[in-house]
Amino acid sequence: MDEEFEFPKIEQADISKSEFYQELARDWYTTSQGAMALLRLETSFQMTWILSEIRKYIGYHAEILDVGSGAGFFSNSAVQAGYEVTGLDISRTSLRVAELMDRSGRVKYVEGDAYKMPFAKDSFDVVVALDLFEHVSDPERIISEMSRVLRPGGLLFYRTINRNPASYIWINKVVKWIAHSQNTLLFDYKLFRKPEDIQAWCEAYDLEMQRVRGMRPALLQKGIWRLLRTRQINSDFRFVWCKNRIISYTGYAKKFRDH
Repeated sequence: MDEEFEFPKIEQADISKSEFYQELARDWYTTSQGAMALLRLETSFQMTWILSEIRKYIGYHAEILDVGSGAGFFSNSAVQAGYEVTGLDISRTSLRVAELMDRSGRVKYVEGDAYKMPFAKDSFDVVVALDLFEHVSDPERIISEMSRVLRPGGLLFYRTINRNPASYIWINKVVKWIAHSQNTLLFDYKLFRKPEDIQAWCEAYDLEMQRVRGMRPALLQKGIWRLLRTRQINSDFRFVWCKNRIISYTGYAKKFRDH
């Protein structure tokens, strides 16, 4: 969730007319530079697997909550796959962009706090938290809330950054170089999360880990050389799944009991 942006409020009726939000949306959804370009392509890569697991274990009519939905990269794609999607974020700016880029007009975007979600118990079949845990101070508390709003038998998907020297170097040197930023708010190593910590917190709130996968850029691709030369991350930049979780990892847990 993105708390560092502070912009004036714009009423819902004015969103489509706002040049500011239209320009911001075009940048976040089409830029080939910076953190947004990397995040957009990483989310797109993960979508295929996440949606296939949802179809396999939940079905084609799941109600999905996207926590820390940001600019709507996941939510706006999931709704196109036929799911009922709610996006929750604390940043009004991000929500305005996400709404603007929701071509279906069906995603329900809600401004709210992940520590105290404005939803009733057992409201969703699936909860998704991509690139959230490494930006919050108390992920255990958020996982507790996720379990509360998740129905028994439901799935919690997440992606976050591991905590070790290799991930520190990757994020604070390579990713900040890609992002053209030395902003210390972009990532904080103290907030990086080890896989065993996420698993322990899930188990504490009746969520049993099902699978965890590592993810990295494909090494033998033109996109790597283009990135090194130009810092450009074009749409053909590819990622692959791997067993190694040393940098980042994606996984999901299943709720077996009522929390």
